Parts: sequence; structure tokens; C-alpha cells
Amino acid sequence: MAVKQRRLPVLTCPGKPTLQARSLIGPAQAAELMGLFKVLANDTRLRMLHALARADELSVTQLADALGMKPQAVSNQLGRLVDRGILGFRRNGINVYYRIVDRCVVTLLDQGLCLAEDARGRR
Repeated sequence: MAVKQRRLPVLTCPGKPTLQARSLIGPAQAAELMGLFKVLANDTRLRMLHALARADELSVTQLADALGMKPQAVSNQLGRLVDRGILGFRRNGINVYYRIVDRCVVTLLDQGLCLAEDARGRR
């Protein structure tokens, strides 16, 4: 029996096939995706990503000020995003500046906010 496919808005990262055009993901891909979502499922890291999406590049101190946190706490969270390849950084003297290098995460964050707002409106 064929599964009927719904038509959803096509939002893709450049150079990547749409979700509908991809083969069904296997267990390894699902586990990898779950790991990514686990890293993103943190309110501090989500706020950092939003701040970086708005500013392009920020230092640890700038992010700490924006989030009302201590620089060390911010630095620890940034490390997790760097380890996943979501953020990149550069050093300038004693300052470290972070930027989003995986632009797909901006689309994901934008769609997540849209989904949360839509779900809130349906309650």
C-alpha cells in the first residue's frame, strides 16, 4: 500500500534535496539527527544561536552580556555548538568571536519558532 504524501512548503538548505525527495532515514541517520536535536534542545544554546543569527558574529563577552550570563558559562555552551560544527570562531587578541557556520541551523531555528508560535495559537 502506497503512503500518501502531503504537500508541505519546500524549505531546504542550499544544495540539499527536499525532505520529501529523500529516502526514508535509517537508524544511523535517525540517531545522528537525534544527537543534533539534543544539542539544540537547550534554552541557553537556542538563545545564543538566535543572538548570533541576528548579529553575524559576537564575542564571548558580548554573548554573556546579551544573555545575562557569566562568560565561562557561555563559553562552555559555545563549545558544544562548535563540536557539532554549527559554530566557528576566530581569535583576536584575548577575545574569541563566534559565528554560525552551518546556515541550515538558522532555517531550523526559524522554522522551530514558527512551529512553536503556530502550536501556541492552536491551543
